Amino acid sequence: MTHVVREVDRQGSKTHKREVVAAVTILETPPMVVIGVIGYIDTPRGLRALTTIFAEHLSEECRRRFYKNWYNAKKKAFTKSCRKWQDEEGQKQLDRDFNQLKKYCKTIRVIAHTQMKLLPLRQKKAHMMEIQVNGGDVSAKVDYARSLLEKQVPVANVFAQDEMIDVIGVNKGHGEKGVTSRWHTKKLPRKTHKGLRKVACIGAWHPARVAYSVARSGQKGYHHRTEINKKIYRVGAGIHKEGGKLVKNNASTETDMTDKAITPMGGFPHYGEVKNDFLMINGCCIGTKKRVLTLRKSLITHTKRKALKKANFKWIDTSSKFGHGRFQTAEEKRAFMGPLKKDRQAASS
Repeated sequence: MTHVVREVDRQGSKTHKREVVAAVTILETPPMVVIGVIGYIDTPRGLRALTTIFAEHLSEECRRRFYKNWYNAKKKAFTKSCRKWQDEEGQKQLDRDFNQLKKYCKTIRVIAHTQMKLLPLRQKKAHMMEIQVNGGDVSAKVDYARSLLEKQVPVANVFAQDEMIDVIGVNKGHGEKGVTSRWHTKKLPRKTHKGLRKVACIGAWHPARVAYSVARSGQKGYHHRTEINKKIYRVGAGIHKEGGKLVKNNASTETDMTDKAITPMGGFPHYGEVKNDFLMINGCCIGTKKRVLTLRKSLITHTKRKALKKANFKWIDTSSKFGHGRFQTAEEKRAFMGPLKKDRQAASS
């Protein structure tokens, strides 16, 4: 997390046209790669998968997801599947499969995976998900999904600035906890026999069961949750080359033209540097650092002024998050501190 300074646009409020400090969360979002198409047919018992078509070339991080023991599986992994795209008989089979999707299916989804090699994580196995294709008739959906195979989909193609999104993930785990921590029940008086962080009465004699509504000890946190209505303040581009020059000023604004990257000095605690595309969302976000999140378009129609307003922020903080950060960039620190001992030693050697 970091913070920004923004100008409030709220008629009638005391803070109207004033600058306020707002907390924001940076979500690193490298492009996802589409590697398959899956079609579903309607049945009385819901959707049923009709057929799945995989692309010709699948990266190693994607193929790792399908196997427990990659060392034993990597020689044969997806060799038969990719051979379909290479011979004439296989091409005919693929055309039949795509025509089958167009003829029978009601729902078309693409299979996409994350690119773990672009992130500062130890994990090599990619995360995979199905993403539904909407708009147009089924034939157009299938053609569009086929055109996406083996291509990267950047976050800017899906989400836009000032949009409201939902964040799905697993929240921070706290292990086995008692009722006081887990349900915030009131502590009993100090002299209570056998402890005071308890529920005094867990129910009447009859019914001779404990009701579900009574607070009990157990697992706290590490639950799957969906947080709705997170406003996107910025869809930032990663560090890239443009015209032979390295462009990394993705933390600059109209009022602060300093050439600085979104990564604070010393990196984000427990994470590192953000080098890829990113989303800056208002407020906090579910889960710990490095935890995978699913971002979703909002399911409700937004009419509130808070949801429709523009994110008019003037400055993004990039000072160190490890201590009392005073400097926004390394150049600013050098200008203030002067040459340090380690700099003089490096110059002399």
